[in-house]
Amino acid sequence: MSTPVATRATEIVLPGAVEPSGLEVRSRDLPAPDTGQVLLRMDATGVSFAEQQMRRGKYYDQPPFPFVPGYDVVGTVTATGPGVDAGLTGRRFAAVTKVGAWASHLLIDAAELTPVPDGMDAATAETVVVNGITAWQMLHRMAKVRADGTVVVLGANGGVGSILVQLARHAGITVIGTASARHHASVRELGAIPVDYHDPDMYDQIREIAPDGVDAVFDHVGGPGVAQSWRLLRRGGTLVSYGTAATKNEEGSSQLPVLKLFGQLAAWNSLPNGRSAHFYNFWAGRRRRTEWQRRLTQDLTEVLRLVADGVLTPRIAAEIPLHDAASALALAESRTVIGKVVLVPGA
Repeated sequence: MSTPVATRATEIVLPGAVEPSGLEVRSRDLPAPDTGQVLLRMDATGVSFAEQQMRRGKYYDQPPFPFVPGYDVVGTVTATGPGVDAGLTGRRFAAVTKVGAWASHLLIDAAELTPVPDGMDAATAETVVVNGITAWQMLHRMAKVRADGTVVVLGANGGVGSILVQLARHAGITVIGTASARHHASVRELGAIPVDYHDPDMYDQIREIAPDGVDAVFDHVGGPGVAQSWRLLRRGGTLVSYGTAATKNEEGSSQLPVLKLFGQLAAWNSLPNGRSAHFYNFWAGRRRRTEWQRRLTQDLTEVLRLVADGVLTPRIAAEIPLHDAASALALAESRTVIGKVVLVPGA
């Protein structure tokens, strides 16, 4: 067991429903890791859509303010607690945290760590932790699209969308990807057929490309457009909804848009037309924590292997020092970037 010492950690705090500039920087002492825990030095953490919702108090499972954001992390173990193999010290791992990763150091259960392949850059690995698991599970565990199928990915230039496109193309699936016109070249590079999501005839254009319908639509937008996504499906097709971006700026309940969506999906599933609709929840099944963690580790390990093999090319929009998290969050919300904004330790 490592020598128990306190560690001074720098953390970014979200004090309330504030603009990105309202984020606060604080320092505090972390105790030595407890039984089953490790102390992780952050090498990279990300800015995800969840944090954009959380700062508005609009995340479905909103944490109470104030809190330290940070959905996932890649870091190096610097100390181990009782019952943990001291051989983990000095090795790089990835983990999903939901909150708390926007910090220079954090305590985490050793059981939640997934090894990062030797030699892989921390920022590269970071881009495929939550985003990669989400894309893999939606495509292969939920939609289960056949190799010669066709799918639609809304937001094909985004963090999840860009990985989803690459995973689908690797599996032999044709992809129609929506993005603003300025990102169409990038979407083509990923292997998808681009369609402009600002075009009011977007869904008609998709029907022209796939007149017989598609096998799956991956929709993170929600709102009224989700009905259009449903209509794109062929018999046997699957709608996978995984967000309500359309309502992120609306006032009122953070849960109401999601509950309305659940009701709509349930109504569609009751129809005898051979199509199905699902909401992907990253945390579904976590009550059976051991099985949930086993599945998460298995899927992330596969995604990281594909990165190491050159099959997946993660898109890093920018690497910004932790202390400038406000700029990172503002950049991520600007909708001008391709890929994921990553926070890294300061100088």
